[in-house]
Amino acid sequence: MHASTVIGPVPFTSNSWQPGGSHLGNADAARRVGEPASGEATGMAAEEAAQGKVAESEAAQKPNGETLSEEELRQLEQLKTIDREVRQHELAHQIAGGQYTGVASYEYERGPDGQHYAVAGQVPIDYGPVPGDPRATIGKMQQVISAALAPADPSPKDHQVAATARQYLLTAQLEMAQQANQRHSTERTEPNTTEGTRARIAADSGTLESPPELTQYDIIARAVQSTGGKSTLSGRA
Repeated sequence: MHASTVIGPVPFTSNSWQPGGSHLGNADAARRVGEPASGEATGMAAEEAAQGKVAESEAAQKPNGETLSEEELRQLEQLKTIDREVRQHELAHQIAGGQYTGVASYEYERGPDGQHYAVAGQVPIDYGPVPGDPRATIGKMQQVISAALAPADPSPKDHQVAATARQYLLTAQLEMAQQANQRHSTERTEPNTTEGTRARIAADSGTLESPPELTQYDIIARAVQSTGGKSTLSGRA
C-alpha cells in the first residue's frame, strides 16, 4: 500500500509487568492491598473487554442509526487505518520538505458509518534548480530528496521526484567544479589582470567580448523554470 502521504509506536504489553517495574506472580499480586485475585482480575478484564466492544458497536452506526454488521465494522477499521497512514505519509513529506512543499490534498472514500476517510493524498513540491546559483540548488535538491523519501513507504511518484532532484544535484555540483577550475585557471594565467583591464584591452583592440555561453546547468535551470519546476509527491492506498 502506498499512502502518499505513517506508523505509530507499538505499545509494550506484558501480563507479568506491574506498575513500579516489579514482576509479580498471581499469588503475590493478590496479597497486595486493594488488588483483586487472579481469577477475579481475569473476570474483570473479560467484562471490560466485552463492554468496550459493546461501546464500540454502539458508537459505530450507519447514518440511519442502524448498527453496523461485522463485515462493515471490519471495513470501517480498515478505512480508519488507511486514513491514518495516508495523513502521516503526507505529513512526513511536508515536515522534511519545509518551504518547498505546499498544502496536502486528499481523495476520500465514504465509510459505512457515513464519514469520509482519506484513501490517497498528495503534496506539491518545488523541485526546480535555482537559476544562476548552483550552490543554492545543491542545498535545495538535498532537501527535496529528503522530502520525497521521508515516508516509510515512498510511492513510485515519490521515487521519481527524488531521482529527478538527484540529476539536478549532480548537474549543480558539476557546475560548481567547473567554475572553480575556471577561477584557478584565470588566476594562474593572468594573476595581475583585472576584469576592467581585460575589458579595456578588448575595447582598444576593436573587439567586444561576447556574452558568456550558457552552461549545461543554466540551460537545464532555465528549461525547468519555464515549466514551473513543480511536481507532486503522491501515493494511493
